[in-house]
Amino acid sequence: MKTKFLGKTNNKSEKKGKNLLDNIPRTKEDIKYGFDIWNVYDFMYLDKNMIPHLAVLEITIPSNSDFIIESKSMKLYLNHFYNKSFKTRSEILKIVKKDIEYKIKSKIKVKFIKSFSKEPAVININKLKLKSSPNKKVLKFNGFRSICPVTSQPDFASIYIYSDSPIDLKWLKHYLISFSDHGGFHEQCIELIFRELKNRFLINHLEVCGRFQRRGGIDINPTRGTHNKKLFSNFREFNQ
Repeated sequence: MKTKFLGKTNNKSEKKGKNLLDNIPRTKEDIKYGFDIWNVYDFMYLDKNMIPHLAVLEITIPSNSDFIIESKSMKLYLNHFYNKSFKTRSEILKIVKKDIEYKIKSKIKVKFIKSFSKEPAVININKLKLKSSPNKKVLKFNGFRSICPVTSQPDFASIYIYSDSPIDLKWLKHYLISFSDHGGFHEQCIELIFRELKNRFLINHLEVCGRFQRRGGIDINPTRGTHNKKLFSNFREFNQ
C-alpha cells in the first residue's frame, strides 16, 4: 500500500490544508452498519485574541465511506491548526468537516468533547471459566494486539462484543489472541472478528467494538453491527 506519510521518517511537505489528508480506498464489506470514532486528544488552535487552546476533538466516520483517512496524514492535517486563529469553535468544526468529507466522499460528524461516556456493564472473559457466553450481555476481552501493516508497529485494544446467541468462550479467547501478529488496520481487524462470529455462531444481533489505545495523540475505534441502533457510544475504559 502506497502512502504519503505513514512509515516514512521525512514528513516535510509543501501541501497545506485538506491536501495534507491522504485518502485510502476502503475495502467494502457486507456489514450493514458501522462507524469509526476518532478521538483527537491534542487538538490546538488560537482564538480571536491569538490565545492557544488545547481541546479534544471527536470525529465519526461511517463504515460505508468510499475512503478512509490514513492516520498519520490525519495527524499532520489536524496539527496544522495550532497557529491559526478562529473567532468561534463552530468555524473550526465546519472546516474540518468539509475537508474530511471532501477526501472520503461521505458525510461525517465532528464535535468537541469534554468527557467520554462510561464503559458499559461487561463480562470480562479473560478469566471467565464458563463454556459459553450468556445471551444478550456485553463481553470484554482485554489485551487485544495486532500489527500495523505499514509500519509493523503493534496496536493494542480492548474488544467488546454483544451477541444474542451463545459464543464458545474458549474458542473466542484463542481466536482474539491469534491476532497478536496479524497485520491489519483497526477497521479491518474488527470486520474480520465480526464476520467470523456472525458466520460461525449464526448470531442475529451482533455488535463488535474495538477500543484501541491512542498513538500520536489519536485513537481509532471501529464498531460494526447487524442493527442500526448503536449499543456502544464513545466510551473509554479509563475515563481520563
